[in-house]
Amino acid sequence: MAELDFLSGAVSMGFLVCGLFFLRFWSRTKEVLFVSFAVAFALLSIGQALLALTGIPVEERSWIYLFRLAAFLLIILAILRKNVRGTPRD
Repeated sequence: MAELDFLSGAVSMGFLVCGLFFLRFWSRTKEVLFVSFAVAFALLSIGQALLALTGIPVEERSWIYLFRLAAFLLIILAILRKNVRGTPRD
């Protein structure tokens, strides 16, 4: 069980690092899509960390699943917003 907790922590850290990369892209471009991705990866990281810390055996049946759902909804909405509005062309 300790190995699974370790791997879960590593996955959580990976999500957090991905979020930080997107935050860095946002600071350069000020594009809302990147900050949405950063928040989504932070939510995924929090959800994964809580899953490891609480020891809930079935994620899909717990309230922790709402973090994952919110993250993916945020990603979908950010992509839709980006594609509907598009980027201004010269």
